Amino acid sequence: MEAPLIQFNAVARVYGQGEAEVRALDGVSLTIAAGEFVAIMGPSGSGKSTAMNIIGCLDRPTSGEYLFQGVPVQGLTADQRALLRRHALGFVFQGFNLLARSTALENVELPLIYKGMSRAQRGPIAMAALAKVGLGGREHHDPSQLSGGQQQRVAIARALAGSPQLILADEPTGNLDSQRSHEIMLLLQGLNRNEGMTIVMVTHEEDIAAYAGRKMVFTDGHLSEDKRQVARSSEGAA
Repeated sequence: MEAPLIQFNAVARVYGQGEAEVRALDGVSLTIAAGEFVAIMGPSGSGKSTAMNIIGCLDRPTSGEYLFQGVPVQGLTADQRALLRRHALGFVFQGFNLLARSTALENVELPLIYKGMSRAQRGPIAMAALAKVGLGGREHHDPSQLSGGQQQRVAIARALAGSPQLILADEPTGNLDSQRSHEIMLLLQGLNRNEGMTIVMVTHEEDIAAYAGRKMVFTDGHLSEDKRQVARSSEGAA
């Protein structure tokens, strides 16, 4: 049987000691298969961001086990974890995190530069990624010439350019109005449904989580809810 893409076995993450100790995650076990679209929810301090950071190899469990495609991540060196992030993971952030003085194309090329690709190699890949998110013809615009929704599309194209196995989206619509949020969620939903892209998204908004096919809710460091759902359609109805 093929291993899950993501697996937590009794994962705990503890910060501080003694009276200052905070158990951000407290023995969480979960699995996420390749091809799923999962929304992670929970109030501030619930552990959802800590779980996302561990999945993204930005943090490590204090105890328990995190496996990516069956490989124990905590057994990897720092360099190996960096390679995992570079080659298997794509990140989309609330704040877009685009380079202000670089064009859309140059922003999308950035992870390919880290992979050591030449300009001739990375140009066509970045152009294709921009076309995939509906920004063909905007490759030479810098972020100040793009709307918030378009900037987030550039950020998604940047995540896609490295051909990741998993996209981690942290509040991807947090800086957008409702219409732009809807457009971005339909884009992510299409990448999941049409291309089989695995997406794990943190959000605090129920209407955004409704686009995912599975919802996980964290409470006080525990996974308190894990259910599959009928994803919201393009018309906005579940």
